[in-house]
Amino acid sequence: MLCYFAGMLNSFSLAPVPYIHFGAGERYRLLSIVRQYGRKALLVTGQHSFDASQLCQKLLKALEVDCTVCRQKVSGEPSPQMIDQAVAHHKSFSPDCVVAIGGGSVIDAAKAIAGLLPSGDSVMEYLEGVGHEKPFQSISTPFIALPTTAGTGSETSKNAVISSIGNNGFKKSFRSEALIAKHAILDPELTLMCPARVTATCGMDALTQLLESYVSKKASPMTDALAISGLKKVAASLVKAVEQGDDLQARLDMLYASSMSGLTLANAGLGSVHGLASPLGGFFPIPHGEACGALLFEATNTNIRALLEREPEHEALFKYAEAGRILCNQGDMDNMAACGALLALLKGWSERLKMPSLSNYQIAEEDIPKIIANASSGSMGTNPIELKYKELQGLLYSCL
Repeated sequence: MLCYFAGMLNSFSLAPVPYIHFGAGERYRLLSIVRQYGRKALLVTGQHSFDASQLCQKLLKALEVDCTVCRQKVSGEPSPQMIDQAVAHHKSFSPDCVVAIGGGSVIDAAKAIAGLLPSGDSVMEYLEGVGHEKPFQSISTPFIALPTTAGTGSETSKNAVISSIGNNGFKKSFRSEALIAKHAILDPELTLMCPARVTATCGMDALTQLLESYVSKKASPMTDALAISGLKKVAASLVKAVEQGDDLQARLDMLYASSMSGLTLANAGLGSVHGLASPLGGFFPIPHGEACGALLFEATNTNIRALLEREPEHEALFKYAEAGRILCNQGDMDNMAACGALLALLKGWSERLKMPSLSNYQIAEEDIPKIIANASSGSMGTNPIELKYKELQGLLYSCL
């Protein structure tokens, strides 16, 4: 039987949070919010989804300000070149605010653009691990986020993920509290057109972020409360949102879970899934949500086995058990049974939601050493236990 005894409450901090507007129809607040900042707005959108959405088109028509749509529409994760081109092109427009309507990559791009417009600097000046790593000390253009997917939680976090894909590629963060959105408008009706495949991979990303931040070394009572509330929504609505995409309550639940995951990752950190997803997304064209979906079961299984072997009284084992009880809606299971149920559920969801194997993206056994060597030290540092090389090797091999 696993045991856990809560000790003294440790100190913690919480990063600033956007003003959150949550619920169906909240998108209609956009005009009044934009007018708080002035009469000129730069709108950042995705390459196709915004143009195809009648709701988004109506929202644009109702935006009675001088609104310029960013020409560099976002397709996939934003690259440094895309960010720098957008900043250079729109700096002279000098918008009073930047509005993002789209998925996580759109919001990441807009967040970076908003931060860099006042100075005109290249994003490479500030990227962690690959750029000049200068501390960001500028004042960002006010930024407003309206997510149309439920996955990354970028609308509530302080980092913009920037990628360059290839043999020498990278996936790194431009991170600062100055980049946090002033307002996040969470309207589930904007997510209704999200395809089932995207809903599934985004949902697995949100689940991964909630679970990893819950068991993180940096977790606090506040992030635990947020993560638990998000996990309860995932339990109720992840599969339903994928298989019954017009279910507004399921869409609302997943939008909530995603936004909570953005808050928990920003304040508690993540774990081995995201540590490995960073080089995977840099070296190979695998979307982030699919990387999370491919790794989550094996990474959780590896962590639990390592904890049982080396630190059987670790708090994270109790938390994995609690996550199992929440996600399986089985509050009376003992801890060992709950850990087993968690693993069975993650494996079952991965299969039911058709998460890919890494080999689908031409990732092979010979790539494993390079992936491990370039794993994100930040996310690996907050994984509940330090994993050995052979454990990481086995984890990745099992996902091919």
